[in-house]
Amino acid sequence: MFKKLEEVKELKLKANEVRQELIKMLAEAGSGHTAGPLGIADILTVLYFNVLEHDSKNPLWEGRDRFILSNGHCVPARYAVMALAGYFPTTELKTLRKFGSRLQGHPDRIVLPALEASTGSLGQGICMAAGMALAAKLNGQMHKIYCMISDGELDEGSTWEALNACHRFKLNNLIILVDRNNIQISGRTEEVWPLEPMKEKLEAFNLQVYEVDGHSIPGLIHLLNRARNREKTQVIICKNTPGKGVSFCQNYTWHGKTPTKEEAKLALHELEEERKKILKEN
Repeated sequence: MFKKLEEVKELKLKANEVRQELIKMLAEAGSGHTAGPLGIADILTVLYFNVLEHDSKNPLWEGRDRFILSNGHCVPARYAVMALAGYFPTTELKTLRKFGSRLQGHPDRIVLPALEASTGSLGQGICMAAGMALAAKLNGQMHKIYCMISDGELDEGSTWEALNACHRFKLNNLIILVDRNNIQISGRTEEVWPLEPMKEKLEAFNLQVYEVDGHSIPGLIHLLNRARNREKTQVIICKNTPGKGVSFCQNYTWHGKTPTKEEAKLALHELEEERKKILKEN
């Protein structure tokens, strides 16, 4: 139990570090997305530091698990996690969205192959993930494919076509994470294009669906590891708070804007106070 508690604490601290790096890189870039990346920091931290089979020194290792970030606008969170996991120096994070940088506003696999797929056009990453899962099954490969999609991405017809294919081809090697933060660029999801009852809709496609607090490190560890060996495609609806960790970023107006230098100072102060609280946890 002690080891598990220490592991959870370490992951909480790592997620906090991810959020601090996020704020710094977004403020430096001066453009991009803030709420979404902050909201998925816990999930990506658990994936890269607890769940995924991967090797930062050999990013194209054939036996690695594949992770597709279909909601490509949230890629700053992935960059921060990858840097902390050793894929490239954290100093490179300062180049976000700059000309010549490998770290563009949406994933570009041509310049950074470890990203697995170039995404950003919503509804496409999930299709690629389903294709990868089918190819792995046909080739007798044992790795898993993880794919994160946004809740707003469920507005796209191609998303539902891919989900239907998951059942048709029995893609039990595919785990789908839904970033259920209830916002998209034009407002709250239920006001733009109602998605509820989401769980029941997904279950109607004969998928195994779970719900979890997207900021519960123990809950994420449990479900993400459990999902690796199942009989059908697993879907985990992650109930996330957009802008998690920064009080003034937790609404849809922060979907597509970045903090000013002064706002970044306030955000980093909040995150540092949270880090101190985590350190005091038993």
